[in-house]
Amino acid sequence: MSRVNTLIRSRLASDVVLVNQVAEHIVAGGGKRLRPMLCVLAARALGADGEDHLLAAAIIEFIHTATLLHDDVVDESDLRRGRRTANAVFGNAASVLVGDYLYSRAFQMMVELKRMRIMDVMAETTNRIAEGEVLQLMHIGNAETDEAAYFRVIERKTAVLFEAACRVAAILLDADALVEHAIADYGMKLGLAFQIADDVLDYVSDAETLGKNIGDDLAEGKPTLPLIHALSHAPADEAATLRRVIETGGLDDLQNVIAAIHRTGAIAYSQQRARQLATEARQALDVLPASPYKLALLGLADYAIDRKL
Repeated sequence: MSRVNTLIRSRLASDVVLVNQVAEHIVAGGGKRLRPMLCVLAARALGADGEDHLLAAAIIEFIHTATLLHDDVVDESDLRRGRRTANAVFGNAASVLVGDYLYSRAFQMMVELKRMRIMDVMAETTNRIAEGEVLQLMHIGNAETDEAAYFRVIERKTAVLFEAACRVAAILLDADALVEHAIADYGMKLGLAFQIADDVLDYVSDAETLGKNIGDDLAEGKPTLPLIHALSHAPADEAATLRRVIETGGLDDLQNVIAAIHRTGAIAYSQQRARQLATEARQALDVLPASPYKLALLGLADYAIDRKL
């Protein structure tokens, strides 16, 4: 991962100063590097010993970073990973344009891999991510959003990049179709579990631990799984409050919403859904031979649902 980070920084370089400043701001902000780590671990679990998987991991991180830049503009966020977002520092225009730069740089790097299937997978993935963001936008303020709609959103906006990180590794290593499908399924299930856990943290963590403002989803009128479950299981008066909060956004009723979420068992329900998906992710790895890299992938399934930030 140290080599991946070095590669990321070297490939970010531009002779346009503002590009360097915005990109450096978000890259230096840390983050878990979970998606590129998945690519590296999957490749090593399949026997990789060259350099191509490191380039693929950097590509995955560039795509992810581009989505963060765009998301923070759309969500009007001012805090990520405990520091000011790029759009808060440099403005919306710079954040959007540098996000575009990172997308195009990622595809330049893909050409170097000389694998048309990887280009195909990543083109499809970035398209589905964009669809996910638009779907999420359509559901903002929509109290009629159900679990099926929620899962359609998080599959596209989060899980498809986890899936792609694993699938690209399998393609690079010429894995057979069964192994490729299984490790891609691991990535998909892991990504879904990770996003559900993230949505739970928005109601049970604190700003210092989480690195972003608590209740951001609620403030933006985003109906995530805890809120969807609470709305469908709350008594009529509480349900009316939850519906109004979703439709209008804001944090005036945050404590009442959190109380309703706990009373309806929405946190426990959401955590159970995440645990089941993590279990299915681990089971998908049965096709891999034993190795330290497989153990790490198994461990990530636990981390995805047990983390505090």
